[in-house]
Amino acid sequence: MRRSFVLLGLPLLMLAAGCAAAGPEPAVAPTGPGSSPDHRYEGFHQRATEVAEAWRPDPGWTSGYVPLEGPTVLTGDPGFTPDTEMAFRAGWYREQIDLPGARPADGVIRFPDGTLTVPLVSAGEAYRQLDQGDPPVCEGRPQVPPLPKHGPTIEPGPDGWATSAPRNACIPLTVTAVRLGTASVLTSRGEAQVPAWLFTVDELTSPVARLAVAADAVTAVPEPAAPGRPAPDGFVGAQDIESVDGTRLTYRLGVGACDTDITPLVQEHDGAVVVGGWVTQATDVCTEQLKLEPVTVTLTAPLGARPVLDVLTGTPLRVAPR
Repeated sequence: MRRSFVLLGLPLLMLAAGCAAAGPEPAVAPTGPGSSPDHRYEGFHQRATEVAEAWRPDPGWTSGYVPLEGPTVLTGDPGFTPDTEMAFRAGWYREQIDLPGARPADGVIRFPDGTLTVPLVSAGEAYRQLDQGDPPVCEGRPQVPPLPKHGPTIEPGPDGWATSAPRNACIPLTVTAVRLGTASVLTSRGEAQVPAWLFTVDELTSPVARLAVAADAVTAVPEPAAPGRPAPDGFVGAQDIESVDGTRLTYRLGVGACDTDITPLVQEHDGAVVVGGWVTQATDVCTEQLKLEPVTVTLTAPLGARPVLDVLTGTPLRVAPR
């Protein structure tokens, strides 16, 4: 089911929308004499307004380079298998080429509102940042590539030769080429085209990009400014952004394992979007663990360069690893 609530008479628009199968048309919260919005949404509205008003980024937020996702980016569908995805997430690589150690000339980041010239790292340095070491021994799996699918692989027993099913090895990804290009990255100034070293990986169907911008050209994300009072019971915070597609924003809430009625909440401002959620908390005994629950909301306008702030902490959200 999907729901939308519009709080009329307020200076801001606040929506609540679910990430589920299509349902009835969005409902409008009651307004006028004798009616009031649900206390959950009113409480969220008050706190989100405080978070948005406290957002005071440094000048570098709008003039520098503040990436809102990690420095390793997939450039397309990688065609992951469970084993290659594990290797990618862990940063297991082996190079089969010579990697230049000389730094290239300065590169240009292209933002929706302009450009910025920045120093770059070499392909060799980018690879050293990409490679997180050799894989450990994976229990129950070999450390070498799979054996041929045909032919005996186990010594004969009482019933003769036996053939084992092929099993993937716990091995790193193989880098076979590299070139300097660009990658799309969400930044404080919107989606930008950022210089990146594009590594061709034999086991994947698209290159792996490692952003090439030198560390001294990266502006840090500003410290959050959260309201001094605790949030009301039932509110949960947002952990990161899963995707942005025009006016559709998908983010992940941190909920309890037994929480139910998970409802995303969003409040839009000209300079920021504040998100969070509401849950019905379990009354019975439940395991204490954080569960990341993706939810989707539809904004009234494309996100653009507006930061997405967590309603509990005021933290600007980053994109989840992809």
